Amino acid sequence: MIHRFALPASLILASLLAVPAAQAAMSKTDYSAAKSRIGADYKVDKAACDALSSNAKDVCVQEAKAKEKVARAELESSYTGKARDQNKLLVAKAESAYAVAKEKCDDQSGNAKDVCVKEAKAVEVKALADAKLGKDMGAAIKDANSDKREADYKVAAEKCDAMSGDAKSACITTAKGRYGMN
Repeated sequence: MIHRFALPASLILASLLAVPAAQAAMSKTDYSAAKSRIGADYKVDKAACDALSSNAKDVCVQEAKAKEKVARAELESSYTGKARDQNKLLVAKAESAYAVAKEKCDDQSGNAKDVCVKEAKAVEVKALADAKLGKDMGAAIKDANSDKREADYKVAAEKCDAMSGDAKSACITTAKGRYGMN
């Protein structure tokens, strides 16, 4: 069975916009503790797989690895709050889902297995494309915000042109500071 989860572009955009709010919500101590907890959870999950055999064991191990990989990416994303780490999280989710789905396909044979693997790969490709779209959207948002600031600065600078002397200099300095111009 394949878990289908194509993230829509609007969700990616919303998650990219929400990332800065999560920044600095976690101390270095909390981060280290969470990282250790993820490692310990992985060991417990993997040990639970020892009771299984054959492909069921392989699937279990792959699920444990996927859970750990996604948890580490989520931790990093929430710790740094960077869009780059949010994108890495989306990639980790896509790759992990593919790895688990592909392992589950080993229970099948012949054409059914081939179809299963192709479906799993298609889900991964779509999720990676959505992650890339999110990355591209992040760059587009950054460019758009830069363009907006520049346009606002030009308006403010034009208003300063009506002034003269120290008033004009102070107005320009204030506008540069407000809109991040050097």
